[in-house]
Amino acid sequence: MYKLFINFNLIDNSFYKCILYNIFMGKKIYKVNILKLDHRPERDKRITTHCALVSRALGAKEFHYSGIEDNRLNENIKKIVKKWGGDFKINYCPSPTNYVKEFKKQKDVVVIHLTMYGEQIVKAIKKIKQEGNILFIVGGPKVPRIYYELSDLNVSVTNQPHSEVAALAISLYLLFPEKLDIDSFCGDIKIIPNKTGKNVINLK
Repeated sequence: MYKLFINFNLIDNSFYKCILYNIFMGKKIYKVNILKLDHRPERDKRITTHCALVSRALGAKEFHYSGIEDNRLNENIKKIVKKWGGDFKINYCPSPTNYVKEFKKQKDVVVIHLTMYGEQIVKAIKKIKQEGNILFIVGGPKVPRIYYELSDLNVSVTNQPHSEVAALAISLYLLFPEKLDIDSFCGDIKIIPNKTGKNVINLK
């Protein structure tokens, strides 16, 4: 019997590289959306931006946020996507509870509320990987109870105080560990990992 060896780094098209990796490694391909609750531009501009950046970098496809609509946030994330690649989308969500309810009407989906009060993710991750497309909900310290009830799972990355950014990063890493090894984006610029300095290629 012949064994097939693929050097994924030799495949130029990042989209197909990611698909081939998932096929040959036997990994299920998920679509992950994020819902960040109660954005306040003056207070949360950095935390919401960082939630969106981590979501994009580690495999999510869409980022929705409620609270106050923030055009500056929208434009900043769109500029990142245009420059660094991918098809990541950011959307303002005026009615987050309705969005969650509509999401749950789809087939083969799971809604996961990331909260320090939830079940430990190291115990829940196997269950999560058996489900279909995923909606992660993150919020501040006072998330309304309705989101605990609407969610299929309430999950924690730790039962100690931590940030939404950390919760998203760890959760997405456990779903997509290959994102640390494979660049699945195709943007105008690309960073070549370097031990001693910076190596940036302009592909435009």
